[in-house]
Amino acid sequence: MSHIDYYFTVLSPYAYLAGLQLEEIAAKHGASITYKPLDIMALFPRTGGAKPSERHPIRMEYRAMELPRQARKRKMPLNFKPAHWPTNAAPASYAIIAAQNAGGGDLGALTHAILRASWVEEKDIAEDEVVQACLKEAGFDPSLTFSGLLTGAETYARNLEEAVNAGVFGSPFYVLDDGAKFWGQDRLDDLDAHLSGTL
Repeated sequence: MSHIDYYFTVLSPYAYLAGLQLEEIAAKHGASITYKPLDIMALFPRTGGAKPSERHPIRMEYRAMELPRQARKRKMPLNFKPAHWPTNAAPASYAIIAAQNAGGGDLGALTHAILRASWVEEKDIAEDEVVQACLKEAGFDPSLTFSGLLTGAETYARNLEEAVNAGVFGSPFYVLDDGAKFWGQDRLDDLDAHLSGTL
């Protein structure tokens, strides 16, 4: 059975636009997923990237065209300039880590609910109430926002180091146990084909 390490940030519009396609592909091929939320702002300078606020205007102009275009392509709503972005990604990331450790709910649904809260619903995912609502929606105990803080912080930091060591430089990023890597929601079809043995 194949395994996928899914590196991402809850701040990523491209992770939002991936929807639940990764989970569908994994189910199709009987693959397992480990969700690895990380601090993308710390990852960028370590892997040759730049924070959005530090990017050249030409790159940001393209981003302003590409994000709405990808949303239309996928028929997904998207607020290109959400009210609470960027925000503190740690609370929502810790909750995902705690939920993964606790089990009993739908991690894909939780991750997408958090991303949707930011990029569609104009909510601040740094607020406990917002994250707790996402946990409950996905079948997890909302109190995980409190009980998972220490482990969440440790794992969050470790995910960053593992990402650098694995050659990850953006979000979403998918690393398979056979060494194959795929960057971006627009490469999920390639990931699917790879698991099928046709690519």
